[in-house]
Amino acid sequence: MSTIANLKPEIVWKHFYSLTQIPRPSKHEEKVIKFMKEFGEGLGLETIVEEVGNVIIRKPATKGMEKCEGIILQAHLDMVPQKNNDTQHDFLTDPIQTYIDGEWVKAKGTTLGADNGLGVAAAMAILEDKTLIHGPIECLFTIDEETGMTGAFGLEAGVLQGKILLNLDSEEEGDICVGCAGGVDVEAKLTYKEISTPKGYVAYDLSITGCKGGHSGVDINIGRANPNKLLFRFLSHCLYNFDIKLVKANGGTLRNAIPRESFATVLLADADAKNFEKEVEKFCKTVQKEFAETEPDMFVETKKAETPKRYIQECYAEKIIKAIFACPHGVERMSYSMSGIVETSNNVGIISIEDGLMKVCCLTRSSVDSAKEATMYKIGIIFDLIGAYVSFSGAYPGWKPDMKSEILKIMKSSYKNLFGKEPNVSAIHAGLECALFSTVYPDWEMISFGPTLQYPHSPDERLEIATVQKFWDLLVEILKNAPLKK
Repeated sequence: MSTIANLKPEIVWKHFYSLTQIPRPSKHEEKVIKFMKEFGEGLGLETIVEEVGNVIIRKPATKGMEKCEGIILQAHLDMVPQKNNDTQHDFLTDPIQTYIDGEWVKAKGTTLGADNGLGVAAAMAILEDKTLIHGPIECLFTIDEETGMTGAFGLEAGVLQGKILLNLDSEEEGDICVGCAGGVDVEAKLTYKEISTPKGYVAYDLSITGCKGGHSGVDINIGRANPNKLLFRFLSHCLYNFDIKLVKANGGTLRNAIPRESFATVLLADADAKNFEKEVEKFCKTVQKEFAETEPDMFVETKKAETPKRYIQECYAEKIIKAIFACPHGVERMSYSMSGIVETSNNVGIISIEDGLMKVCCLTRSSVDSAKEATMYKIGIIFDLIGAYVSFSGAYPGWKPDMKSEILKIMKSSYKNLFGKEPNVSAIHAGLECALFSTVYPDWEMISFGPTLQYPHSPDERLEIATVQKFWDLLVEILKNAPLKK
């Protein structure tokens, strides 16, 4: 803890450190649920664990603030488990190793878990600190936000008493988020036949590595490469220039993270082998030039491999390669109503082609439900055309901004009083649990804010130290100025 123990505010960093010591990847939150339950009960506060796994902790109002509207502080307990290839780390057992790099806190070769561990830590600090002035507080800690929003979907109606929700899961200090995109998972599956490898062919392992990856919503518009798409772009080129046969391919691990690397094994006719090697070198230089600003470490290479006994029959391989290459990735359309905000996008997050089954997993996002639907059907049709089975699941709505809410007025005033300038009010092209909360608690007023966090969902994730103090000061000020009950 020595590397972050002396950072300010200590009460927040103390709790963030404790969370880094508890394995909590999505779908495996048992340890952190137990930890939060013991934390709340240890403070003598009412603590509830919902059937789905959400933890709710209540703290009574301080003296004189009993008539204020109840405020709910909300953050999610799970984190995205991503690591570099050369990092030895088991997210089910090992703690996150943090360190200070100038003005930032990072993790050694893994995701940091500040998304959303810092929000959880701030809420824990509010619950523990007896010097603060505030009305009735409920802290809602949800599970599985990153892979399906299971906690938000499972939130029970009537359990929470407050009327104002502060979501602590935004990633740019000075921004107040008042809306978000909805999303839907699109999955395509195709079974294919394999046939015996003929004589006169040599095998190659093809790889695209060194990409930055990142959050499939927040980072989708900054020009990073998707190695899945680049891999199949190259394979499509090879279809027209070589006698090439596809053996297998895979890339990406999460549908909501831009992939960082992608791999394939192919067969080349002996006569094409040398030219293929040269074409890989040429393609590497081409894409390095294309993505020089955003992917300085990207590398494409090929190595000879052990010749496999079987490969994907050509009629299937050609369809698979062309469909994945044609599948859209990135920004589909920018918002017309909010300048600089992505409206609709798609992330080709996972590709797995092996053992007779192709599986492609995408996450389609949009702040306009009709545009989200149009994009998901476009992807579905592409894979329909090759005979794949396409499914749509996990759909969640967008969160519509309420520019006249009382809590937004309070936050804007508090921010200006503290820091002498107006905050930026915007929407985010990512899924926030607020959208789902509004379906169960339609009368809630909601805003989202947080410290500056960059490159979430990747091992480059980093948290700007100075913004944590500003985030904390703003949170304390908002609670002090809570409105009276209506």
